[in-house]
Amino acid sequence: MTRFRFCLIFGLVSTAGFLLSLNGCGESVQCLPPGSHYSAPTSKHLPPGSQRIQHVVVIFQENRTPDNLFHDAVLIARGADIASSGINSKGQTIRLSPIDLANTYDLDHSHNAFVHMCDGGNMDGADRVGVVCPTNTTNCPPPNPQFMYVNPSEVQAYFQIAEQYTFGDRMFQTNQGPSFPAHQFIISGTSAPTANSSLFASENPNGVVAGCIAPAGTKVPMIDSYGEESLSQYPCFEHPTLSDLLDAKGVSWRYYTPSAGSIWTGPDAIQHICQAQTQNGHLVCTGTAWGNVVIPQSRILTDIASSQLASVSWVMPDGRASDHPLSNTGSGPSWVGSIVNAIGSSSYWSNTAIIITWDDWGGWYDHVAPRVINSYEYGFRVPLLVVSPYAKAGYVSHVNHDFGSVLRFIEEIYGIPSLGYADALADNFYDCFNFSQTPLKFRAIPTAVSAEQFLSDPRPPTDPDDD
Repeated sequence: MTRFRFCLIFGLVSTAGFLLSLNGCGESVQCLPPGSHYSAPTSKHLPPGSQRIQHVVVIFQENRTPDNLFHDAVLIARGADIASSGINSKGQTIRLSPIDLANTYDLDHSHNAFVHMCDGGNMDGADRVGVVCPTNTTNCPPPNPQFMYVNPSEVQAYFQIAEQYTFGDRMFQTNQGPSFPAHQFIISGTSAPTANSSLFASENPNGVVAGCIAPAGTKVPMIDSYGEESLSQYPCFEHPTLSDLLDAKGVSWRYYTPSAGSIWTGPDAIQHICQAQTQNGHLVCTGTAWGNVVIPQSRILTDIASSQLASVSWVMPDGRASDHPLSNTGSGPSWVGSIVNAIGSSSYWSNTAIIITWDDWGGWYDHVAPRVINSYEYGFRVPLLVVSPYAKAGYVSHVNHDFGSVLRFIEEIYGIPSLGYADALADNFYDCFNFSQTPLKFRAIPTAVSAEQFLSDPRPPTDPDDD
């Protein structure tokens, strides 16, 4: 159980419940020092021309920070805030070292790891983040395992996308923890169990299967407004999601994922979407809304090719293409590049916005402290790529974004109301687009693995591990 105290002033700032602001904190509190940089949300409405966007594709990768994944000299020359060294808890300067994307160890990225690394906004506790080495692995962990950056040669597809379109260096994960709550935030702006709860699901469930089809006895820790993880509950929640608003407006959506019970399958933890029933002795998700959850995730490529792309799509990887430390094979940049290429070479290019981000920081060092507004929001930086014929070319966004920005952008594009959670406080990606510019012509992204290889791979999709 994680226990630490916050100094709080309570303020009503959201229609879906209270959020908490910080004022005058003790040493264990995750607040920022006075004067820390934070940009207020931008204009509440997208400008004329935004109606040109008729499809939004959200690609959600795994467990990286800008300092870890985007050591791109071109972006840095354009002003992207990427550090080459960091400070540890002893006050020592540690230079970041290169590492393979498919590295051989994992890092703790629980809420407790967030607290250690953040260290009250000092961002000097990364060396206190735990390391997991597989059994019989030699030379594990390496020196300073948290202070690493991915070999640029292995992520050139990401660099090509970032250099051609928009890269964001102030994208923050909304939650201060791992994948299960992050994937709740990306579909609904919260990981609360009910619409008006002051609790958040803060960690991953204690079992292999998540959501409303998890076995009896499965529990997920909940964090309260004092930052205490003293409660837990079954990982099946009931509150509105963005998909409900899309349904009410008659806007089509799909959620592509490797399996029904994955911690990366956000809809499986929403009771009215995953209407759990027992079939052949196992719980399965059923219902009309669940029909929009598409398994396996590679079907996004065939749906694009067959002109079956929904208006809004969430796309999850499988473990091999996920960028997740320890479990990926290095194919994540090709996976993302293949989706971008499929859209770019289709009729969808002229009216699509692709938003690519990562679900959490994965335990890797990052030097930018987040603005903390309550016991669980906001977390560390994650990379952001915005791709569209109307994305600003070669642009580095320094505006603060978070997962709520993804929801708000979709809400405003389709003229639907706010959910009232993280989307209500977020910006809308306005700075990343110029809807009056001459549409950018698509240029294919070179990939090491082709789309055909993803489609013809005979191996079943892999789920993530339990972190």
